[in-house]
Amino acid sequence: MKRKIIEIERDLCDGCGLCTTACAEDALALDEENKAVLVKEIFCDGMGACLDVCPTGALKIVEREGDGYDAGAAYEHVLKTRGKKAAKHVHGIEGQHSHRHQGAAGQKRMPAMGGCPGSAACEIPGESGGGQGKAISGASELRQWPIQLHLVSPYAPYFKGSDLLIAADCTAFALGSFHPDLLIGKRLVIACPKLDETEGYVEKLAELIKQNDLRSLTVAIMTVPCCSGLYHIVEQAVGLSGVKIGVQRKVIHIDGKLAS
Repeated sequence: MKRKIIEIERDLCDGCGLCTTACAEDALALDEENKAVLVKEIFCDGMGACLDVCPTGALKIVEREGDGYDAGAAYEHVLKTRGKKAAKHVHGIEGQHSHRHQGAAGQKRMPAMGGCPGSAACEIPGESGGGQGKAISGASELRQWPIQLHLVSPYAPYFKGSDLLIAADCTAFALGSFHPDLLIGKRLVIACPKLDETEGYVEKLAELIKQNDLRSLTVAIMTVPCCSGLYHIVEQAVGLSGVKIGVQRKVIHIDGKLAS
């Protein structure tokens, strides 16, 4: 099958080992030459959490033929190498207390799949606006339509010379002050690196960046692991465009706090 997976440029790896601890699935290790290697293809979820910590740029996500990610196998691997506490954070394991358990006939069964750390259910405490059952409304700072990356045109005139905000879908719902804090004065593109069909995203964003002489480029993502994929898509797009422009990253916690 063709899927996204980590690729390591061996000559750039300095053996720091940060990627091996950043990977919740323990898919990376240092070999006898102190270079990062992929332990097994089936342990890599392709989300790229390790990319954020690599100081040399030796890691990248590529799309190629390979064995599919196996959450069950990754869980068992981490259970053996790091223990139960670490194993519960493996991508694709249902809930926060995943473990092997006995079936009715005494047979061991694998934990249920599908519960990404970024989709684990939780309740967020806080006060609703106004306190009287009515939300305090504010003016929208959205100044163009459409906004979904699949639908926008890189050649739309409103992108010319603009400050561009590329935001993960969930950010505007998590951050109550999204409009005044992040969107004001900017053009907007939204996308989800986990649920969207992202083929062509890098090329489309590269064309948008190349054609529009942007003043600034900001990426807003959530703290959940899969969301970092959007930042890496934008980084790749900037590289492909050949335009020298910095990418400012804004990270939002699921409790609505702006981390950076």
